[in-house]
Amino acid sequence: MLKVSFPDGAIKHYDEGITPFQIAESISNSLSKKLLSASYNGKQVESNTELNEDGKIEFHFWDDLKGKSAFWHSSAHLFAQIILELYPKSKLTIGPPIENGFYYDVDLGDESLSENDFEKIEKMMIEEARKDHKFTLRESSKEEALNFYKKNSNQYKIELIKGLHDEKITFCDHANFSDLCKGGHIPSTGYIKAVKLLNVAGAYWRGNEENKQLTRIYGISFPKQKLLTEYLSLMEEAKKRDHRVIGK
Repeated sequence: MLKVSFPDGAIKHYDEGITPFQIAESISNSLSKKLLSASYNGKQVESNTELNEDGKIEFHFWDDLKGKSAFWHSSAHLFAQIILELYPKSKLTIGPPIENGFYYDVDLGDESLSENDFEKIEKMMIEEARKDHKFTLRESSKEEALNFYKKNSNQYKIELIKGLHDEKITFCDHANFSDLCKGGHIPSTGYIKAVKLLNVAGAYWRGNEENKQLTRIYGISFPKQKLLTEYLSLMEEAKKRDHRVIGK
């Protein structure tokens, strides 16, 4: 049996192999439905990670930073899936969560992407999100990971993998899409109800201007359409108060 302690000091016992989602579900269904991610012994884990040692658990929801981070990180994976569908010759690089939303750097090769393409991508992301694909973290050997990206001729991911010192490398899978990733995801795409792509810019690979310039797309997502509407309204108000606009 596992001894699991909670932030309020409570201690409960569970069978080995139980997941954070199952622990939340054992407390209440409403809690498990709101759960986005969790931490165990200080390390952020997936909601379906099997727990096999005593430890302290912390649940993450939309109203905390780690919950939002997992949400936006997962949204970046969904975005990358759609980019590969629309631009099959493109090369994915990195797509982290940021303070407000996420971005993804992509080598589009001879193709280009502009703000005119945003609406189409957003629509495809929401359509795919509704299919409620589970996010699953999968371990891989370094050799397997390298072979995966060699088949896809993605020199960026190959470079990242060669720089890793871990024996085991992890991928995140959802639908028919896999991406190199350390973890920190929401349970499934179905949690993503609203998406807005915000900006497109150039970014050098690894921030080095001697490297190729990639296309960086910024976006943000929410578990409710109402939250996106409120966010966009706040952004418009902020623009009106911008000292550069007021000055003119």
